[in-house]
Amino acid sequence: MAKIAVFGANGHIGNRIVREALDRGHEVVAVVRDRKKFTESEDRLTVTTGDVLSPESVEAVGKGVDVVVSAVGGGDGPGHLATIEPAAESLVSGLRSLGDAAPRLIAVGGAGSLRRPDGSQVWDMEGLPEAVLQIMRAHGDALEYFRTVDDVSWTNVSPAATIEAGARTGTYRLGLDDLVVDAAGNSRISVEDFAVAVLDEVERPRHERVRFTVGD
Repeated sequence: MAKIAVFGANGHIGNRIVREALDRGHEVVAVVRDRKKFTESEDRLTVTTGDVLSPESVEAVGKGVDVVVSAVGGGDGPGHLATIEPAAESLVSGLRSLGDAAPRLIAVGGAGSLRRPDGSQVWDMEGLPEAVLQIMRAHGDALEYFRTVDDVSWTNVSPAATIEAGARTGTYRLGLDDLVVDAAGNSRISVEDFAVAVLDEVERPRHERVRFTVGD
């Protein structure tokens, strides 16, 4: 079993990753900004405060764990002022400080930069609100940053175009830079099955220093 630290454990995706990891018997460190807002309590779960934008905090959390998962969202400011791309730099900087003892990093990304069947990217779709585009572009910037990093073991995982609460089927399809779509051209994944894919990657690493995506 692995010891997994999850930044953003209070979030929509992060909380489900914590639950999936615990259900599989892993030890989990839930990293949150406000411990009072994290209500889960059970064996193999430790709750700690941390700041994904602080390399020192990332370094402290990373000591002694096998994998750091970042499920921190962003979009609380325009473009580069959001937390997404700065968090990527902070995560790498903090883990880099641990040298050979650094855990693996799995960072939840966005779907915006994925290629659609017609060759365009998701963020090229007409009618997307400006706020959504800013978040997509910030995730794209974070991915481009990760792709410059060759001294920290990282993986970036993008959800389908639509990710929402649903059923845990335990099945999914994988892609790399191409959006996973069904026969009707729809792209979706439940948060529950997305968490399954993340934990499968934790247990059986197949995507070191690349981005992959998940769809049903």
